[in-house]
Amino acid sequence: MLAKLSDVLESAQREEFAVGAFNTPNLESILGVLNAAEELGCPVILMHAEVHEDLIPIDIIGPIMLYMAKRAKVPVCVHLDHGESIPLLEKAMKLGFTSVMYDGSLLPYEENVENTKKIVQMARNYNVSVEAEIGIINREGGQNEISFKTMEHMYTDPMTAKLFVESTQIDALACAFGTAHGIYKEKPLLDFSRVKEISRLIKIPLVMHGGSGVSFDDYRKAISSGIRKINYYTYMAKYAGEKVSGKLQEAKGIPYYHDIFSWGTEAMEEHAKDVLRVFSKTSRWNYHDDI
Repeated sequence: MLAKLSDVLESAQREEFAVGAFNTPNLESILGVLNAAEELGCPVILMHAEVHEDLIPIDIIGPIMLYMAKRAKVPVCVHLDHGESIPLLEKAMKLGFTSVMYDGSLLPYEENVENTKKIVQMARNYNVSVEAEIGIINREGGQNEISFKTMEHMYTDPMTAKLFVESTQIDALACAFGTAHGIYKEKPLLDFSRVKEISRLIKIPLVMHGGSGVSFDDYRKAISSGIRKINYYTYMAKYAGEKVSGKLQEAKGIPYYHDIFSWGTEAMEEHAKDVLRVFSKTSRWNYHDDI
């Protein structure tokens, strides 16, 4: 069933768990994530990232995400991730996305505030939730080159976060506390005390970007500190790629594409179940600890 971000995060806030938010730039990933969420009976967020517009435009993937969300047996939010283009944000709202993230984190603070306020006002007209970001989450490409020891100046300042939320009236805040997008070359140094302080100062749900590749123990610490939405994609895609590669090596003769599609879907479902079990703090399932 289709749900708003504010609705799925309200229950996460109340029950102190995190909702998994997965980039789904193809049908295989949509099926894998929804199959996992339905099997576990937990809410989930399907995301289209602006950076994936060249891979598949929102005009094509958006209606598919919405159709699949509506027929799902669990609450599903359909979300635009890291939207920097205001026309694209509005397009997502018009398509029926129930949530958007405006990312003005690289802009001067005042400009970020003003743009975010405009997006919030626009979103209210469409009954859409808004996430925004303060602080800078490292956006290196597939490989993170910078040292985590040098990242503290990019972290979210708690008082600035409080002022930002009060000024913009957003529904969720993405905060920088040591994670990064892409493949980690070294273990991230996460500042959980910073998350706790931000959570103490503001009452809306906090979002963890760059969620792939973090240890299960650190996920639990982040959730205990106040994180209620965890963005995830890179390591799920990597896991599926490795599984498909192995299957191709095992295959006798020429493999059919529908087999590759099936292998990728199954791998992403398996991986999504592993992380969703941790995000939702469920202990009654076993999971792989080698993600």
